[in-house]
Amino acid sequence: MSRRSGGGDRSAVDSEYGIPLVSVDEEVKIYIDLFVNVSDISYLILPDFGSYRRTYRLGEGTTFKRLHHNRHQLKQVKGLFGTLAIAAILLIAPTLYYFYFYTTTSSSSSSSSDFPSEINVEKLWDAADSDGWIPSSVPRSDWPPPPSESNGYLRVRCNGGLNQQRTAICNAVLAARIMNATLVLPELDANAYWHDDSGFEGIYDVDHFINSLKHDVRIVKSIPEIKKNGKTKKIKASQLRPPRDAPIHWYTTVALERMKEHGAIYLTPFSHRLAEEINNPEYQRLRCRVNYHALIFKPHIMELSNKIVDKLRSQGHFMSIHLRFEMDMLSFAGCFDIFSPEEQKILRKYRQENFAEKKLIYSERRAIGKCPLTPEEVGLILRAMGFDNSTRIYLAAGDLFGGARFMNPFRTLFPLLENHTTLDPSTDLTPTAQGLIGSAVDYMVCLLSDIFMPTYDGPSNFANNLLGHRLYLGFRTAIRPDRKGLAPVFIGRENGMGKEEFEEAVRRVMVGTSFGGPHKRVSPESFYTNSWPECFCQKMAVNHGDRCPKLGST
Repeated sequence: MSRRSGGGDRSAVDSEYGIPLVSVDEEVKIYIDLFVNVSDISYLILPDFGSYRRTYRLGEGTTFKRLHHNRHQLKQVKGLFGTLAIAAILLIAPTLYYFYFYTTTSSSSSSSSDFPSEINVEKLWDAADSDGWIPSSVPRSDWPPPPSESNGYLRVRCNGGLNQQRTAICNAVLAARIMNATLVLPELDANAYWHDDSGFEGIYDVDHFINSLKHDVRIVKSIPEIKKNGKTKKIKASQLRPPRDAPIHWYTTVALERMKEHGAIYLTPFSHRLAEEINNPEYQRLRCRVNYHALIFKPHIMELSNKIVDKLRSQGHFMSIHLRFEMDMLSFAGCFDIFSPEEQKILRKYRQENFAEKKLIYSERRAIGKCPLTPEEVGLILRAMGFDNSTRIYLAAGDLFGGARFMNPFRTLFPLLENHTTLDPSTDLTPTAQGLIGSAVDYMVCLLSDIFMPTYDGPSNFANNLLGHRLYLGFRTAIRPDRKGLAPVFIGRENGMGKEEFEEAVRRVMVGTSFGGPHKRVSPESFYTNSWPECFCQKMAVNHGDRCPKLGST
């Protein structure tokens, strides 16, 4: 069976933006070349990623029908009533589940076509059904280049890890466009955990970043010196702290006024400092141009990633899993009870030092799906879906809390586990394997894997950015466990549910999730997780704003 559908010629490229445009007058046959040279611009712009090239045809998904359904998150239960309600759920969950399971099973013969519980694993190795949607971040309305003179210089300090910084960079470019400012190359915080000070120039291709955005914003590597009264000096940027998720109005008033007054402003910190939901599709498409076209890792990072992907690909399909079972996430979630007293002490101390004080009860958190899945639970989900022990898995994870005690059950289910250290223990990678470069390599391998599975995609920037990037790459399959729906199933298993009933229950939950196809963005899902429909188009869309632009149009 073919892995992806495809066949045809590369689409034409818009000479101004360097991004392919779709001709409405001819049959749309668009290919996404995953390994292309920077000079050969396509929908996905990547440096030379080796001789291996794969092509995909969008708009022709598989015949496997997936239900695209986003469930609303259950609101946090508060007060005494909430506590009693959850306690009741914990007591009667197994009984309720058995009632639900057997009643639905008895009627399955008449409704199986409407609510299937079987999952075709072979189809999951293929891309999700695109419904004719094509990734496109080309401007579709009047979008003039930046004026010859700007209002001043914009400096930003992007805090957090690699992927939090990535979204901050996208926001910085948009903020510069909004204010008609010259953007100074964004500063990346030295990572406090990894002690990594690689900076923008150590991670990304700077020249490509500047050149690819030249029609959107002016970007310089540093604020230039000026001559005044015969003396040469640098413009001193006025420091300003933006409010979290600041609206556009804040930038066009407060920030712009300060910029005009001082000639330059320094926004710090700059994590989540521009609202994500903006009622301007062209602004959102600019974010996509930055995220998916301008931000390209440096060649040596791509080469390391290429080595790993080639090794994994040499033996067929492979899946990547972001196993978020680390100290910071467990402390944040407040899920302690499964650990030893000494481990609980460590988690509580970390939470006290890094998060706001809040009473969290493990049984309540778990009952509503707020706890990260354990490695064993991840393995059980995959087994229930139909993946066997021959499945090759790339693991993107930091230090798993609890170590081998939690990892061994997963390894027993899926012994073919790899990470960037086991696949490439060379000196090229090892010195930086736990820094931003190692995170960048993990990002690329997960991006190019056949299937990606985040185990905790709530506050995880890594998982959320990857989900969005894979969507833009051609609706590549993602397995997103519905933790809220699965919680009573796992509780039922612990209370004696049989293997067959358990696996059937898991499949019934998972078949109702999105496997990577187009779906409506519903809060709290981030724009960076799902840029549909703003950054996609259709050849024959009913809505004029969704139609792919004609060749030569902007």
